Amino acid sequence: MPPPMLIHAAAAAASPRHARLARATATAATTTTSAVLLARRDLTVNDAQKVTLGIIAVYVVAIALLWNIPYVRGILWPFKMLVIAFHEFSHAFACVLTGGRVQSISLDPREGGVTHMLGGRNAVTLPAGYLGSSLIGALLTFAGFNINASKIASIVVGVAFLLTLWWGRRDWLTILTVLAAVGLLVGCWFIAHAEALRFVVLFIGVMSSLYSVWDICDDLILRKVNSSDASVFAQRYGGSSQCWGVIWSVISLGFMAAGIVAGIAAFPQSATQQREDSQHFIPTKF
Repeated sequence: MPPPMLIHAAAAAASPRHARLARATATAATTTTSAVLLARRDLTVNDAQKVTLGIIAVYVVAIALLWNIPYVRGILWPFKMLVIAFHEFSHAFACVLTGGRVQSISLDPREGGVTHMLGGRNAVTLPAGYLGSSLIGALLTFAGFNINASKIASIVVGVAFLLTLWWGRRDWLTILTVLAAVGLLVGCWFIAHAEALRFVVLFIGVMSSLYSVWDICDDLILRKVNSSDASVFAQRYGGSSQCWGVIWSVISLGFMAAGIVAGIAAFPQSATQQREDSQHFIPTKF
């Protein structure tokens, strides 16, 4: 049996280690609790976000109705052309990123479009149209939860449109669509410190997300179009165009849901606070 002094010394040496372990455990528990509480707080929907979610729901219903009602569906035509421009821009952007060259972009009055490319990786450029436009829609939906974020998003979209305009400079419909879109965004900057811009950005985001999903379903599942991006993708990489259509649709809906959740988490400001912040960030008023 060791002498009492040795036992006391061992206990004294172990005591600081136990204290440090206890403090570390307590700190970890506090950090975990704080993270859980922060996550709960970030995903708590406030009044301003409830309004935004309600507007998104109204947009979804309105778009679904206008899409299928004869004679009034033309109301959505300018926005359809706009999201088709997103689709073609996504093809072009993916082509450039993978080492290809874009020759031209053209939009069809019958709600179609084509991007002429040389080179690039087809495994990336083919799905980029559908998935890119749905990702853009999700990002715009995310930005639509906040006025200042909508301002930033409108600048980015404007620059992207100018690139599209460069590639489509020989196509009059592309030129008119891009100029009309840029004009709409610029005009909304001057209404109530760009509060109107937030709702326009939100609508374009929802429209782009829904159009991407509907276009995939319409081309690949309902009508089984043989010349779609997915049919070419299936021919080159296997599977069926319908299978790829379902996969891309699920991904597109996932983008939209992620944009909404991220908007709730990132922008907890009240409507009043958003207006005040907007007055100090590139202030405008009409």
